[in-house]
Amino acid sequence: MGLIGELNYQVRDANAFQRITQKLASSKPGAWVFQRSLHPIDNGLFKLTKGKVTVAGVMAGLPVIVLTTTGAKTGKLRTMPLLGIPMGDDMAVIGSNFGQTSTPGWVHNLRTHPEATVSYGSAMVDAQARRATEAEANAAFNAGAAFYGGFPKYRERASHRHIEVFVLQPR
Repeated sequence: MGLIGELNYQVRDANAFQRITQKLASSKPGAWVFQRSLHPIDNGLFKLTKGKVTVAGVMAGLPVIVLTTTGAKTGKLRTMPLLGIPMGDDMAVIGSNFGQTSTPGWVHNLRTHPEATVSYGSAMVDAQARRATEAEANAAFNAGAAFYGGFPKYRERASHRHIEVFVLQPR
């Protein structure tokens, strides 16, 4: 069984309010605000609800996982709410950083320490990350764009850098 099955991971259709929130989040100003504010709020809400609720899940109808990595420099555990992209039985994560100019820290962490933990709802699975091939990265962007229109916009805004994509598989 792959990561999708072990986590009972599901992508649901967004309602009208959630689609509006997605449009706002994918705009340049919206992405700037969400990139700076969403992580701390989501971490607290995720802990408070024992893994059942994230802001992006409620407000934008997005299937958010919580990825726990080991810091590349510090060796400390780092958690980050991210959108999981179904890739067959496994899952991809895209280092778009809301289309911002910098690569997100979790990308550096997975490069150095590819072992991670993935949480979704109340399920948690130990995972192994590997860099996606170019074909897999393109497939992940296409699959992600099917439920969140921000991915193509983020890719365009961050075209000055290589956006890394990782495939997560159960360890």
